Amino acid sequence: MINLILFGPPGAGKGTQSAKLIEKYSLTHISTGDLFRKHLKEGTPLGKLAQEYMTKGNLVPDKVVIDMVDDKINSSGKINGIIFDGFPRTTPQAEALDKLLASRNAPIKVLIELNVPEDELKKRLAERAIKENRPDDAKPEVIANRISVYKAETVAVGDYYKKLGKYASVVGVGEIDNIFANLCREVDKSLLLQ
Repeated sequence: MINLILFGPPGAGKGTQSAKLIEKYSLTHISTGDLFRKHLKEGTPLGKLAQEYMTKGNLVPDKVVIDMVDDKINSSGKINGIIFDGFPRTTPQAEALDKLLASRNAPIKVLIELNVPEDELKKRLAERAIKENRPDDAKPEVIANRISVYKAETVAVGDYYKKLGKYASVVGVGEIDNIFANLCREVDKSLLLQ
């Protein structure tokens, strides 16, 4: 089973590249952003709780996120592997995810970080707000806070997987297909190592 994490700040291109990786490797996609938006749209209790945090650009509490991820895995049936997009966002979430996957004997193979300069991230998020009708990306102060929260709380997840020998990094600027080819090299390398 191929379980991997596509990692990077908001606007790094995780959604775009996830779609391509899903197709190539027949993966199940788990994006906490998509899960949150689904719950928000449906007005579920988890969605309402998540909304309070997301509108301020803050992270949703770990317990809520892990429960949503576990539910998604359970409802996905037989799968070849999972690509986690934008999750885990904290070291405790990474530890909880590893525990959850260990109980299924399906560990993370690799975390691949998409590296993108901050100015490019801000530009991409502002464009995404318009193109995808994503009001969470429309306000400069929310964008700045999301990037700040990423640096303060989420970057440590990369360090966590570095210590486990399950980390790779790819430049996330350039032609989409070139970035994808570099991601595939890292996925294939991780499958040979483990």
